[in-house]
Amino acid sequence: MSLNRREMLRLGAVGVSGAMLSSAASSVGLPSIVFRLPPAPTVPQPQFTQLQAPGGIDPMLFQRAKAALMAHPVAARDVIGIADFSKPSSEPRFHVVDLMSGQVESHLVAHGRGSDPDHSGFLERFSNNFGSYATSNGTYTTGEYYDGKYGLSMKVRGLDWSNNNAEARAIVIHNAWYAEPEMIDIHGKLGRSEGCFAFSRAGQWKVMSRLAGGRMIYADKLYA
Repeated sequence: MSLNRREMLRLGAVGVSGAMLSSAASSVGLPSIVFRLPPAPTVPQPQFTQLQAPGGIDPMLFQRAKAALMAHPVAARDVIGIADFSKPSSEPRFHVVDLMSGQVESHLVAHGRGSDPDHSGFLERFSNNFGSYATSNGTYTTGEYYDGKYGLSMKVRGLDWSNNNAEARAIVIHNAWYAEPEMIDIHGKLGRSEGCFAFSRAGQWKVMSRLAGGRMIYADKLYA
């Protein structure tokens, strides 16, 4: 099909204008879309030089917990857990400490049966060994929630040589019937776990809600 002169001129003009647009686009560049992530939330950092042991916590144990917090890459440093295994299981010995306000909540917590073979209610020894069913001392951080044997529970990770098998040993935070306060009324002590931090149902929920998000737990015993 032949084109007349007018059609040829029109098509030529369109071609030139298209080339001009293409050249302009390549020289100027298309506007780019920039995605900016929101800033990470800022967690207040306590002034450690001003922190004294809150009431109910052994000052030496508190100093060890502070040193552990400074020595490890713990992201959230506003609230920590301190387990004082110098005390018997009949006493509230797991302390949730708000380092900003100095407020403390204390809870009953069971220790591992391998740490108390005679079931005296006192932790006699720590162990990081597989199959020991013992509590491990050292620095932990909280991990993920999961649904397990005792319902909603929380994993922990051991950061020291004395507890670095915690995750592989399935050491976690969970509730247990043998960690309910009624056990003290009946037996004068709590039952024993297999190395986990076992709490009453009410205590577990409070501990998990305050220490979630990779916060630190420091567990130790100062006195024989």
